[in-house]
Amino acid sequence: MSALNRHQVDREPKTQQAISLPQEACALVVNGEPYNLSVPTETSLMHVLRNDLVLNGPKYGCGLGQCGACTVLIDGVAARACVVPAHGVQGRAITTLEGLGTRDQQHPVQLAFIEEQAAQCGYCLNGMILMTVSLLAQNPDPTESEIRHALSGNFCRCGTHVEIIRAVKRAAVLMQAHREQSHDKR
Repeated sequence: MSALNRHQVDREPKTQQAISLPQEACALVVNGEPYNLSVPTETSLMHVLRNDLVLNGPKYGCGLGQCGACTVLIDGVAARACVVPAHGVQGRAITTLEGLGTRDQQHPVQLAFIEEQAAQCGYCLNGMILMTVSLLAQNPDPTESEIRHALSGNFCRCGTHVEIIRAVKRAAVLMQAHREQSHDKR
């Protein structure tokens, strides 16, 4: 069983290796899998996801919750993992980029970003994709202005904003088709 599928993390968390801090049990549900960890109480969700669960979707950007690189979904709503204490989201559904789809079965938002070639270096993509998933869950047919507003806190330093906005528009269409297809199967 791979480290990502284990229910109990069986090694000392990396967040604890450098500094000896008091540990507390922390039960998380990440990408549908339960994890039981022991981490310092102030450890950020991002550090647990990257260091202890070896998930590379959330990126460390600013550490202040302002750039969007560390975005995850908590109960379907976009949140900045770098400023969320891991202990504060126990029992809630946490979704990272790795939990959206697979190489063979991409989430419609991932597919739209691929089709629109909305990436250059890729560092911002985690945040852009997860923010788009959150936006489209709340507003399935956003205007360009609403898209720009929703993504305004996610920084792309490579300048692929035009492609990203096209990808969000395409994702809205793909999500609608996905909903209709799911509805027709009933």
